Amino acid sequence: MNNITDWEGYLAKFEEVLAQETPQPPYNDPMYLDYFKLNRSRQKRWLKTAKINKELTKAIKAIDQKQTWYLITEPWCGDAAHNAPFIYMMSEINPNITLKIVWRDTEPFMIDDYLTNGGKAIPKLVIRDENNKDLHTWGPRPEECQVLFTKLKEENADFEKQKIELQNWYNGNKGEAIQTEFLDILS
Repeated sequence: MNNITDWEGYLAKFEEVLAQETPQPPYNDPMYLDYFKLNRSRQKRWLKTAKINKELTKAIKAIDQKQTWYLITEPWCGDAAHNAPFIYMMSEINPNITLKIVWRDTEPFMIDDYLTNGGKAIPKLVIRDENNKDLHTWGPRPEECQVLFTKLKEENADFEKQKIELQNWYNGNKGEAIQTEFLDILS
């Protein structure tokens, strides 16, 4: 599959986009490119400051079978900027976990099998065992944040208001919700 990379390849994609004199779509739109740069900054901040709690670390260390975690995402995704770093850090705790990044917008489209309310919402994590059987799926955002997102959509909030409210939620939550949800999934 030519649409799969590892974490380093995911990070390299950010640098590749920024190195292009004339970025390819969708990054050729200046507003899109600015949002992309903001996402990159947020992701870097989480990678520096976030910590996986002790209870979740213990549950992850207890995984005694090989698993592949397929994170379906794209660098432009705002929710990924907040969630992908936590998923990466979790995957690094146990050598039985292999994290693979799957590009949502590149064939073959794995996302087509993991829609959220009929949409291609990302990030989406698919956890599979060594026989390639799905064990769990998660995403596109913590449930509490999804409730806020749904409420904003029902209110027909514009994109700017959605961005600000979701950003405030992520900043206030500090990764607690995603960790609680993964503790439930893995326990």
